Amino acid sequence: MCPIPGNGRPARADKLGGMNVLVIGGGAAGFFAALSCKHHHPDCSVTILEKSQKLLAKVKVSGGGRCNVTHACFDNAQLAKFYPRGARQLKKAFFQFDASDTVEWFQSRGVKLKTEGDNRMFPVTNSSQTIIDCLLNELDTLGVDLRKGVAVSKISKEETDFVLTAKGKEIQKGSEIHADQVIVASGGSPKLEGFDWLKELGHAITPPVPSLFTFNMPNEPIVKLMGVVATPVTLKIQGTNLVSEGPLLITHWGMSGPAVLKLSSFGARELNALSYRFEVRVNWLGARNGQEIRDSLDAEMKTIDKRKLGNKNPFQLPNRLWLFLLEKSRLDAEITWGQMKKKSLNKLVDTLTNDSYRADGKTTFKEEFVTSGGVALKDVSFETMESRICSGMYFAGEVLDIDAVTGGFNFQAAWTTGFIAGKLRGSR
Repeated sequence: MCPIPGNGRPARADKLGGMNVLVIGGGAAGFFAALSCKHHHPDCSVTILEKSQKLLAKVKVSGGGRCNVTHACFDNAQLAKFYPRGARQLKKAFFQFDASDTVEWFQSRGVKLKTEGDNRMFPVTNSSQTIIDCLLNELDTLGVDLRKGVAVSKISKEETDFVLTAKGKEIQKGSEIHADQVIVASGGSPKLEGFDWLKELGHAITPPVPSLFTFNMPNEPIVKLMGVVATPVTLKIQGTNLVSEGPLLITHWGMSGPAVLKLSSFGARELNALSYRFEVRVNWLGARNGQEIRDSLDAEMKTIDKRKLGNKNPFQLPNRLWLFLLEKSRLDAEITWGQMKKKSLNKLVDTLTNDSYRADGKTTFKEEFVTSGGVALKDVSFETMESRICSGMYFAGEVLDIDAVTGGFNFQAAWTTGFIAGKLRGSR
């Protein structure tokens, strides 16, 4: 047997001292699974194996470096609705560990969280390092071993234990590491072959496609408004049933913001099938329709009829966006509202409520890359997170075919599935 590098003892622990549990992956789900395991089974030997030299990489960059820990949604049925994939399974799992449990877990360890206007929750320090330090401190307190630079390339199941084939700076390539039970929290993969080692054990894999991406619009002049935020807007993808509402951010490459990210999440597979070339319909005034806008203008006309279009924006849109939409509607910003003809008014209303832009590609952020796809949910019991295919193997986090919209939901899925997996309460 090959020792786990650096801990000076055999990879398979003496069973009189408890089982040897290996957690594959040093991200949010892996850390939480290891901590849960050591908490529920203090006699177990628990070790995290992380292939890179970085730990908790997504925690570090989440929320612009502030770490969006979870979302202030404490109704589990409502919380589950933020997951395009995995909603039904997580709805039950949340009753074991939900957003309120996440808040209590961190606050009981000295990390106070705050809720912002959009219900995202962050540490009051506004620093992701606070969350990282908390998790690392808890690892030390409970006595969880941590080994960086150990990449697992294969797992096989023997009669009494698992054999992991691994490589790393401190171990010989192809060395075998033994474990009584294994928790897989290795994260998502942009390529299907990244799941081959789990497929070889008999697990079905849902092919991965990107989720949570922004829309590239290389040929649209609206990109000159980079930095402008409009809220709320309603977005629709032409030819589909995909609709979302919320803030929209115009960038130098196209469109981003919560409304776009939500649309890309729920439409991950449909937009992939379209090769990320599609028409985006924008209602710049949210849910208001054309007739409501006309009625609103009629009511205001007596007070604005002598005002120039460019100087009087009755819809509280950002000024740069308003002038852009006037130009797109072929309206002279110097004329007054009273001088505008009915045909011109109809054109303006149409632009405000049914504007159109062509997307040609996507942009993802490598550090916060989220995929739709992974281990098929039918192969996992969400009461225990144990594999239905391979007893003694558990799953947590993005390695599963689970993903969510932006707002702390992906981390909540990591905390929840990691906590349950760490209980090791499968049928053995």
